[in-house]
Amino acid sequence: MSSKTQLSPAHGAIGLEEIAQRVVEMSRRAGASGVECTVSEGDEFEVNVRLGEVETLKESGSSGAGVRVLFGQNTGSSYTSDLTAEGLEEMVRRAVELARITTEDPYAGLPDAAELGFLERDLELYSPDIEHLETPAKIALAQQAERAALAMDPRINNSEGASFGSTLSRHAFANSLGFSGSYQSSSCSLSAVPVAKDGDRMERDYWFTLARSAGELEDPEYVGRKAAERVLRRLGARKVETQKAPVIFEPRMAKSLLSHVFEAVNGDSIYRHASFLEGKLGERVAAESVTIIDDATLPRLFGSSPFDDEGVPSRRTVVVEKGILRSYLLNSYTARKLGMRTTGNASRGITGNASIGHGNLFLENGPDSVADLFKRVGRGLFVTELMGFGVNVVTGDYSRGASGLWIENGELAYPVSEVTIAGTLQQMLLGLEGIANDLEFRGSVASPTVLIGEMTISGR
Repeated sequence: MSSKTQLSPAHGAIGLEEIAQRVVEMSRRAGASGVECTVSEGDEFEVNVRLGEVETLKESGSSGAGVRVLFGQNTGSSYTSDLTAEGLEEMVRRAVELARITTEDPYAGLPDAAELGFLERDLELYSPDIEHLETPAKIALAQQAERAALAMDPRINNSEGASFGSTLSRHAFANSLGFSGSYQSSSCSLSAVPVAKDGDRMERDYWFTLARSAGELEDPEYVGRKAAERVLRRLGARKVETQKAPVIFEPRMAKSLLSHVFEAVNGDSIYRHASFLEGKLGERVAAESVTIIDDATLPRLFGSSPFDDEGVPSRRTVVVEKGILRSYLLNSYTARKLGMRTTGNASRGITGNASIGHGNLFLENGPDSVADLFKRVGRGLFVTELMGFGVNVVTGDYSRGASGLWIENGELAYPVSEVTIAGTLQQMLLGLEGIANDLEFRGSVASPTVLIGEMTISGR
């Protein structure tokens, strides 16, 4: 029986970086003209409690390596969870075999060597307190959040549960142009989903908090109470007449608009002619108040990293500046396709060709308070939930189910459900008449509350 030699204990980012470098060396010895290797390792925890009892508890660890090799402009990729010397050699062998039979792609290649590098400063992506938080403490946080929600009002008589989750990950990347880098990150979250009943109608809503450090999470009592407040205000919902009216999106709904913008400025969409923003660089695509930024260099945030998944330094890219489209988001492949330069937005899983991802994508704050936007509207819809997937990024057509609260005389009047809001992304961006000053990051995409001057609201 042959024994397997473990190249590295793989318990930290330095060990993973060493593995990535060795895979690059193996691939070059096999004849590859270009190589990229990603190695990652992580530990995940999730507990869900319902009515005070633990329903599910999951703890898992994973590790893996992926390699992409080039023979000229032919590419092949493979991956493995076996980080022994033999496992890595087998991964390289499979990738080389695939590269020899694939079709040549004239745009395939690594980034220019001059574009490689990483941020030297600490982005504070890792906090050790999550690693030291014991399982009973994690369960207790979820139970406290749920208890706080259930205690708010007798109409909250049920729960879809509360959960605590945490992730510790380590990531390394190396290529045959001499780049080698690694970093580790942590995150944790706490959420509660209460259910309220009034007569025959039942409603649910949620609240969550997300942070790099357990000490930065919102208090579980606050999470539970906030979730309860949100579900209580949904009771007694009604339809409204079909009409055209102003629509205000709360932050967690407004960020979905940014996700659609990301799809539209994604280099893949641009070169495939599948975006309503194709050919619009330098043109007005939104109201003058709109500035959208992609920034992967912001400390402690969830879209930050010292380099992208091709070894290009992370950066700040202004996508839309005062309503003018300034940049698409590109990796090196789409940049070559479009005759442009990468914006450091390469993203990949453990293996394969890099796609495009965003860093921290956000709409800059405006000057107004949320109350100011309500007063300016006078009468309209405040959207707190969206349903369905009726968005076409090629044409810009937009139609989604919605619920929320009706605004009368500048004040929240009553809950609304079972309506559809419709328009086009072009009209929505250009008709963005107000932006509040409540920008807050609860993920890698964030937006303040926004006011769109007019949309079609289909009700009864």
